[in-house]
Amino acid sequence: MGKNDRKAVPDNEREALLTIARGAIITSGGISGQRALTTGLEIILARGLGPTAYGVYAMAWRIAQLLSRVVTFGSVPSLQRYVPGYKDDPKRQAGVVGLAYATTVLFGLGLAVSVWVSATWINELTVDQPAFVPTIRGFGVLVVVLGVIMVVSGTFRAVGSARGEVAFNKLLRPGIRLVCATAALSLGYSVVGVTEAIVLGIGILAVLAVPITIRSTGIMPSLRGARNEARQFYKYAAPVAMSSLGKIFQSRIDVLLVGALLTTVAAGVYNALLVLIAIAWIPLRSFNQLLPPVASDLYANDRIALLNTLYTSVTRLIITTLIPILAVFLVYGEEFLTLFGPTYTQGYIPLIVYLGGVFVGSAVGATGWLMMMTDHQYARMILDWFLAVLNVVLTYIFIVQFGLVGAALGTSLAISVQNGIQVLLLRRFEGLWPFDRTFFTPIAAGGITLVVMMGVRMSVSGSFAVVIGSVSGLVTYVLALHILGVDPRDRLVVRELLDQYRAVLLNPQRA
Repeated sequence: MGKNDRKAVPDNEREALLTIARGAIITSGGISGQRALTTGLEIILARGLGPTAYGVYAMAWRIAQLLSRVVTFGSVPSLQRYVPGYKDDPKRQAGVVGLAYATTVLFGLGLAVSVWVSATWINELTVDQPAFVPTIRGFGVLVVVLGVIMVVSGTFRAVGSARGEVAFNKLLRPGIRLVCATAALSLGYSVVGVTEAIVLGIGILAVLAVPITIRSTGIMPSLRGARNEARQFYKYAAPVAMSSLGKIFQSRIDVLLVGALLTTVAAGVYNALLVLIAIAWIPLRSFNQLLPPVASDLYANDRIALLNTLYTSVTRLIITTLIPILAVFLVYGEEFLTLFGPTYTQGYIPLIVYLGGVFVGSAVGATGWLMMMTDHQYARMILDWFLAVLNVVLTYIFIVQFGLVGAALGTSLAISVQNGIQVLLLRRFEGLWPFDRTFFTPIAAGGITLVVMMGVRMSVSGSFAVVIGSVSGLVTYVLALHILGVDPRDRLVVRELLDQYRAVLLNPQRA
């Protein structure tokens, strides 16, 4: 069967698919570690600070995360777009990376100053707590630091290295945040002290990351030849940055509106459910790790048919990986929220509503990245801003009417509409369409899994019920996939990767 799978998949498609899959395996491990560290930190903070102080931290942290989405001003996607194409021209690569660092630092400093000046005003609009002002000001400085690390990670991704991006962005960054915050709590500091400790720790990481990246990638950032690259760089980066800004209002306005319209405790509860939601995004983010540079290369060489085949295979793998995660959260989401404390179980229904958007956003694959890698960044920018305005209005109305559930509903609808339109635009512009009948296999297997897990939940109780139910569901899902039949490309990816990593485990010196 292994040989038949290899014959069924052309060599060029197999190599590209395995490149993306290897990146996904490395990234999923890194992101899983990141989520474990992040979740552990949030649980520690929620219990250590108490609901009100944790709400202050959660609101300030989420605002910092929102700003970090735009701090690079489109530099990271620009790295993915241009660095792979300049692999034979080190000077042009150096100029692009130099522009990315310079743009990020300058724009980040502007954001930090803006946050410092407007901290009191933001506090009055949201949680209205004295500790919020110094907390958000500290995180404003952190935005600059996060931007540098994002450029570091983007440089690794642009040269096809998932390990470097995983090490700095997925493991070291949350790991240092966990250590610094826990140390501050153990010394008796409250939310402001925790913030200062995190900023200091991540700042040291950023200072060390840049020279390590230069040594590892061989790209020395330079502004000497950047003038020649600037026009093309910013022509691409500017609409991407505007899209990112629109994306905040489209998919993250819920965070700000919860703080402004509801209570500080509600902000903390919503942050807790977002921690779980981040776990559900792991499959999409993992397979998107090395897809952009591969897609850019295929598009530049006019290999659209192969790009579409990869798009289909990768999207199906994303859905196949996502479905058991959704099943676990649908059945045991309330138990996971209990880890943060009894107050946070009120986030269960909003969690379920939000998961609907995660499913739709993942089921269409890397629509956003493919829009940018096929030079349709302006179309995406217009779409982002159109839906941003719509989402602000709808989410405001939903929160007023339904509270936390309304916040999740507004964001879930925005994600669904955004990705639905993008997949149609990709079909219209480039003829890319990922769906075929093979997608019914993981969906059907997921339905069977959900029934089994619900049955286990009704019959098993106690502290190990979640473990027993989750393991039973996973076993059922794998068996159902085997019985229903798996696409040859998916079998090939799994078999090839298992063979490679088995060889590494048996002979580590060859790794």
